[in-house]
Amino acid sequence: MTTSYPHIHWEHHGDHLQSLWYSEADLAPPKEIMVIDDTMAANKAIALARQGVGLLWSGDFQNGRELLRAMARRLEKPPRVGSQKKLDDPAEIFAFHRQQQGIKAQVMGSILIALTKDFVIELRRGQDVSKACFEVMGPLQESIVMPFKQLLAIVSAHEWRKKKVFIPAIEEHIIPHFGVFSPIRGEYLDIVKQAQLPKQHQIAFDIGTGTGVLAILLAKRGIPKVIGTDLDPRAIACAKENITALGFQSSIELIETHLFPLGRADLIVCNPPWLPATPSSHIEHAIYDPNSQFLKEFLNGLKCHLNAQGQAWLIISDLAEHLGLRTRPELLDWIASAGLTIAHQIHIKAKHPKTRDDSDPLYFARAKEITTLWVLEVA
Repeated sequence: MTTSYPHIHWEHHGDHLQSLWYSEADLAPPKEIMVIDDTMAANKAIALARQGVGLLWSGDFQNGRELLRAMARRLEKPPRVGSQKKLDDPAEIFAFHRQQQGIKAQVMGSILIALTKDFVIELRRGQDVSKACFEVMGPLQESIVMPFKQLLAIVSAHEWRKKKVFIPAIEEHIIPHFGVFSPIRGEYLDIVKQAQLPKQHQIAFDIGTGTGVLAILLAKRGIPKVIGTDLDPRAIACAKENITALGFQSSIELIETHLFPLGRADLIVCNPPWLPATPSSHIEHAIYDPNSQFLKEFLNGLKCHLNAQGQAWLIISDLAEHLGLRTRPELLDWIASAGLTIAHQIHIKAKHPKTRDDSDPLYFARAKEITTLWVLEVA
């Protein structure tokens, strides 16, 4: 994916230097840059990062990774007993958790690394990251600086892309891309697989297709024509690769658009972002939906896009309800206000590891989480 990037400037040994700047969270480049090396201690790095200083790593590459690990350990240490006010309100607990996540991300993101325009790391024991970076950023004309942790995420995504991810619901491997939310939680796919298709099911829309896994599942269930939509060009590219690799290009069409394509469908499926909160990075748009705007737009658009006797399958977790971010009456009111009725529901208990991790700050909510497929029809 080619794009334009701003520049980052710094001084080193009396020389004025500049490179392109890349931040997946669209953060502005730090105004103050300090070049650091293997002598930098984790505590000092954290203190400088909290002051807003960007720390450009110039030491051994593997030692830079160790510095990040040491910083993470310090930032993840639980606070001293009694040092923080005890919160009881679920929404306040969630807000505080998000705030702490943001602080940690800002601090960890302050350790920077430079690469040549060919994505070469000119450091001792520098890893070959050229292919991984090219997949995400395309060709460059200049050198580039980015958060070190972000580079490691790009490399990790590249490894997953090479290995592929097996999805039991479709009995196939999919190819995840960097920046596209991978369907690591299988329960929502399980309920889509077991739900009874409407009597008429010649065409289906998959709204917010992501990796394309839901569109593929619908095609495997025998729907002759599936149209997957997504506003993110990365998602469209990812879904296209998966659909082509699995041989569904004749039955699945992809359209880069917000929400609905033109026309009507017998079945419209959507697994929207589940939490009404503000995303802090590109990939978090798959998780957080400010003011439930996407969800409301989806519900309000269904009447105009469903065929007679058509169904909409809304797949959503009740985690937001347990966190005090949305109530069940609100959701029911949005459904009714959109001119829809609830034909029936399919429920499944969340099975991801955090539902069993009582050290997670949100365990009180995750342990009760239920994912529901709401079968909706026009009233």
